[in-house]
Amino acid sequence: MIEYCIATGEDMELLMSSRLEMLRVVNKLPAAYEFDAVLERESREYYAAGDQTTILAMEQEEVIGCATLCYIRMMPTFSHPTGKRAHLMNVYTREQYRRQGIAARMVEMLIREARDRGVTEISLDATESGRLLYEKLGFTPSQECMVLSLRD
Repeated sequence: MIEYCIATGEDMELLMSSRLEMLRVVNKLPAAYEFDAVLERESREYYAAGDQTTILAMEQEEVIGCATLCYIRMMPTFSHPTGKRAHLMNVYTREQYRRQGIAARMVEMLIREARDRGVTEISLDATESGRLLYEKLGFTPSQECMVLSLRD
């Protein structure tokens, strides 16, 4: 039986192992791939800071899926009077568990959590394989944003 829980600081090792697994799979990296120490340290610090909610899908104490909602506070506007927004990330289900509604359930839980926190908008960067799921949950494409990358 699959159980869903909101991760806490006590779940740090589960959070990290699920995030690194997701990054390996999505980026087609070998199982033995060694992640940069900065990425791992900053990920741990981000989870510890608490500016996110992560849902873990568990079967027999093993993580089979995860989804994270990162909270962003911006200056309030007419269309977003609370200034509270969020970005959905790391929606991942192990391959053998896909097409069973697990990702949808995790995202629905995060949408409820966002509403309860006064969030007025959730954004995401959809992969082609995830687009249909997000559309079924009410997400729509947006052409509003422009981006300037500050990476070297």
